[in-house]
Amino acid sequence: MKTLGLLLVAALALSGSYAVDKNNFKTCDQSGFCKRLRGFKPEKSQYTLNLDTVLVHGNVLSAEVNTVDTSTPQRTVLWHYALRLSALVDGTFRVEIDEADPLYPRYRTQLALKEEPKADGLKLLSNENGKLTLANTQGQKVIITAEPLLLEFVNAAGEVAVVLNDNGQLVVEPLRVKKERIDDDEANVVDVQEEEGTWGENFKSHHDSKPRGNEAVSLDISFPEADHVYGIPEHTDKFSLHTTTSGEPYRLFNLDVFEYDLDSRMAIYGAVPVMYSHGTKRSAGVFWHNSAETWVDVVNYADSTVVSSLVNLVTGGQKRRVDARFMSESGIVDVFVFLGEKPADLFRQYTALTGTAPLPPKFSLAYHQCRWNYNDEDDVRGVDENFDVHDIPADVIWLDIEYTDRKKYFTWDHLKFPHPAEMVANLTAKGRKLVTIIDPHIKREAGYFLHEDATEMGYYVKDKDGKDYEGWCWPGSSSYLDFFNPVVSKYYAERYQYDNFPGTSKDVHIWNDMNEPSVFNGPEITMPKDCRHYKPPQDGNDGLAAFWEHRHVHNEYGLWNIRATHEGMLLRDNSKYRPFILTRSTFAGTQRYAAVWTGDNAAEWGFLAVSVPMCLSLAAAGVSFCGSDVGGFFKYPEAELMTRWYQAGAFQPFFRAHSHIETKRREPWLYEPATTALIRDATRRRYALIDFWYTLFYEHSIDGLPVMRPLFQEFPAEEDTYTIDDEYLLGNALLVRPVVEPGVTSVKVYLPGAASRTLWYDVDTYHAHHANGYLTYDVTLAKIPVFQRGGSIVPRKERVRRSSALMADDPYTLVVALDINGTAQGSLYIDDGETYEYLNNKHIYAKLTFEPNAMTYSFIDENAHYPTRSWVERIVIAGIKSPPKTAKLTQAGKQTALQMTLHKGNDVLVVRKPAANMAQPWTINFTY
Repeated sequence: MKTLGLLLVAALALSGSYAVDKNNFKTCDQSGFCKRLRGFKPEKSQYTLNLDTVLVHGNVLSAEVNTVDTSTPQRTVLWHYALRLSALVDGTFRVEIDEADPLYPRYRTQLALKEEPKADGLKLLSNENGKLTLANTQGQKVIITAEPLLLEFVNAAGEVAVVLNDNGQLVVEPLRVKKERIDDDEANVVDVQEEEGTWGENFKSHHDSKPRGNEAVSLDISFPEADHVYGIPEHTDKFSLHTTTSGEPYRLFNLDVFEYDLDSRMAIYGAVPVMYSHGTKRSAGVFWHNSAETWVDVVNYADSTVVSSLVNLVTGGQKRRVDARFMSESGIVDVFVFLGEKPADLFRQYTALTGTAPLPPKFSLAYHQCRWNYNDEDDVRGVDENFDVHDIPADVIWLDIEYTDRKKYFTWDHLKFPHPAEMVANLTAKGRKLVTIIDPHIKREAGYFLHEDATEMGYYVKDKDGKDYEGWCWPGSSSYLDFFNPVVSKYYAERYQYDNFPGTSKDVHIWNDMNEPSVFNGPEITMPKDCRHYKPPQDGNDGLAAFWEHRHVHNEYGLWNIRATHEGMLLRDNSKYRPFILTRSTFAGTQRYAAVWTGDNAAEWGFLAVSVPMCLSLAAAGVSFCGSDVGGFFKYPEAELMTRWYQAGAFQPFFRAHSHIETKRREPWLYEPATTALIRDATRRRYALIDFWYTLFYEHSIDGLPVMRPLFQEFPAEEDTYTIDDEYLLGNALLVRPVVEPGVTSVKVYLPGAASRTLWYDVDTYHAHHANGYLTYDVTLAKIPVFQRGGSIVPRKERVRRSSALMADDPYTLVVALDINGTAQGSLYIDDGETYEYLNNKHIYAKLTFEPNAMTYSFIDENAHYPTRSWVERIVIAGIKSPPKTAKLTQAGKQTALQMTLHKGNDVLVVRKPAANMAQPWTINFTY
């Protein structure tokens, strides 16, 4: 009954019956290593570099670092460490500090990096007065002070951009043997008293055995003359990170937090330990390469909350500066330092390490309809047909856990879904897809093939005693596959093959939820840290060296899960088709395999508002494919909130409506007709821009820049943009300010670029606005402010159909928004939308350029071609002051005179039906 009660409590929480119970989750004081390290006083010991051991070879400096007891005259060496400094391409450095001779290897994060980082050169310039100066081939330098150890990273302009260990908070707790003694009668062995929590600690009713003892690491990182820092998602406060000294640090520990709080630094589903600094002088960044539980303190010396005692810790007492301190429970110090000049450079440097989102299948950028749960095949059919009845486009219907045979994944409920293949075929006939959920917990039921195989072959994660770990999740008693074992990942991937998962096809895609992993009766609703994971066998691997503990790998678990899913999806058709996967657990590198949503939000205005900074933060951390549950997962959105959420969601990368099983049904046609019409309009706006979105994602895949961008990325010198997180840019062309407040008739919108005399055109009226900071903009229930940047060209498809696949060959409308010089440019990407043939030059990547005398469409990659039947239906030129008299299209050696219409009220010229074929280059010449 106790276990059943725990499951019931978890289920009640998931139903939205009450908000998050913070007592279920640790504070820093309840997390042994966080409390211990946060209180660390740097004067007690120091780390010093042994200059006699310095060796520079290729792109690497290696040396010995010692901890010295400064409280004794003898300055006793306490421990030896190995320092490794690497120079990498693109202005990136890597610093690793590990024990020189640990009792057994410390865990090094495995899957976050897409490949081994590419080496640059490293040259030792000087070694004098206790300091080393080194430089890479790009003129960026590292100055290492030996005692106490200090590393200063100097950018190409000669400015110190990042400092490591300036506050002396470097800590690497050495692994130790547990001390024991024999009592007086020599009959019993008892533990020697050590610091409380060294070999175990408790939280509520859970005990963590900590067989390796304390093994935490810590490092302080300073950003001189920075105004703000950003990153370390996933949290629900502002995009710009605030000082934490008066409260809890930011926590990075993937957790299933029911109805998570707003404006909070609590850990939720994602943990991406990358941080960027920015100010008027420079940008910089760091990536803390560690998958264990991590807490991050931030001190911004411009914040009024920073007390004088903290300011006194800063060498030199700079006023403009932000400090951060990363504290992880285990692993090594492994930090990448980015010395990019501007925010865009930093974002590229990070994705160069961890990868970009590959080009997704085109349908995944359209609208998704989900609910926990669509009841049966008739329900799915009815939802599908109602989108057509109400003329609302949709590309995907989703099925949550109830489609399975009693929560057994890779099965169907044969009563509710007796003909899954036929159901899928009915969807695909309209160009639509199906997404089904597959969670990592496996039901422990005799006769269930997956459980039987995993038990027989030892594929489950083990508990601290080496037995199959058993926890509770949706199926009840569950165990969890150990994806760190390549044999297990291969087995799991093969479950996705069509003969192993009957009823699926290339048009069925996957949702990996609950993969933090969520364990209803576990500590903090997750897996105990002393569970055991596979470790590759090595000579002498026995005892504690024979496995990794869950504490070492926790934040990576979901990443290994989705990687195995991704491999399985590719196996289905010999890597012909691009898979779509959605994940909830997020870590560095997640973007290489899956899209992400912001988890179980609620139908409240605050959750709509926070979706913007949450997705901005994830995008800056490499995860561009982000969205929130439209309408809110818990509770019921009334008409105004639902309308505003659709309008916002239509301009976020991942656009899906989703709701809880106990909420009132809220498909778009279930509202009053006026609300349905507004939802229809918002959704159709998304489809009109589907090729714009597709082009942005293609460009992200090759340049690593976020699709959804903070304003300061494009306007890095404009200080007012540094804290704006209620509006954003899509690429460099569209500015979006969602309406996230109830009952308003106007909102404040910031139009950046005054110094460059940037123009911004309302996308509905084409009226131009000069950038001049904030303005008050009128809105109605049918409108949110969206502006096209002067100097850009945006492709649109105005013939919206029931799904994006049916629009593939439809004509384009090209919207040209002129800058103050009367010029504009843009790009367009076209391929088949679903296969990897684009990698074999079967695509079009084109540049669109407008000059007063001509508009041209040319191929960026002249070796690539695709036989599209799309053509140009209209060209809308906004901001034209002196319209041309004639226009002639030249394509394939043929000239055609074109018709034009001038709309004088808003300076718009429409070139009517040029009928240019998008499979070939073309030019339109204007005469005046």
